[in-house]
Amino acid sequence: MRKLTLFIVSDSVGETADLVAKAAASQFRQDLETVSMKRFSHVEDESQLREIAYLAKQQQAIIIYTLVKSCMRKKIKEECQLNGLKCVDLLGPIVNEIGNALEEKPFEEPGLVRQLDEDYFKKIEAIEFAVKYDDGRDPRGVLKADIVLVGVSRTSKTPLSQYLAHRRFKVANVPLVPEVDPPEELYEIDPQKCFGLVISPNVLNSIRKERLIALGLKDDANYAQIERIKQELDHFQKVVSKIGCKVIDVSNRAVEETANLILAEVTNRHL
Repeated sequence: MRKLTLFIVSDSVGETADLVAKAAASQFRQDLETVSMKRFSHVEDESQLREIAYLAKQQQAIIIYTLVKSCMRKKIKEECQLNGLKCVDLLGPIVNEIGNALEEKPFEEPGLVRQLDEDYFKKIEAIEFAVKYDDGRDPRGVLKADIVLVGVSRTSKTPLSQYLAHRRFKVANVPLVPEVDPPEELYEIDPQKCFGLVISPNVLNSIRKERLIALGLKDDANYAQIERIKQELDHFQKVVSKIGCKVIDVSNRAVEETANLILAEVTNRHL
C-alpha cells in the first residue's frame, strides 16, 4: 500500500492546515496510518522554508501551508518549484479574494484567529459565570469574581452583570435584604472590585409597582411600599459602608451608562 507524507507549514500553530489535511486524507484512507503528517509551526523566516523544502524533497512529501505573509507564501512556492515539490496554499487565495472584495490590505499578522477564538471563549466563560453566580446563589462566586455588584432588589444587578460579562468580566451579584445577613465573603474581598448600586426610593417604588403589576399582583404589596424601600436602603448603606466600596446611583441611568462608569473605574485602577 502506497504511503504519503504531508508537511504542514504554518507561521502560527498550524491547526487549520492540519485539520484540512486530515479531512482531505480521510476521503482516501479511513485509518490514516499510511498518511503521515509532520507539522512545522511558527515558521517565521525564509531560511526555515528552505530547510523544510529540502526535507520534503528527501521524503517526497506534499507541502500544505497556511502563511499569512505574502512574501513567505511567495518564497515557499519558489522553493517548491526549485525542488520539484507539490504544494497547496490554503490561505493565500482566500485572503486575496477577501482583500479584493473589501478593497483592503490584510494585516499579515500570524495568530490573529487564535486571538479571536480566545477572546470569544473568555466572553462565554464570563457569561456562564454571571449566570451561575447571579442573585447571590453561591457566595463562593464573590471570591472568584472580577467585579461584585451589591444592591437591593430591582437595581438592575442581573442585566448589568450580563452586560459586563459580554466585556469579558466575571461578575457576581448579591441582593441585600434586611432580614438576611450578607455573605461573609463580601467583607473578605478587595473593596475596589465591589460596587454598590443605590437608587432613589421614589424611582424604586415606581419600578417595583410596575413589576408587581406585570406579575399579575396588586401594586400595594409591602415589597413596593416606600417605608419598606427606605428600610432596605438603610440596610444597604450599612453594608456598603462596612465593605468600603464605591456606590453608584442608578436612579436615572441606563444599564450601559452604569456599566461604563464601572469599566472606567476598573480600567483606571489598572493603569
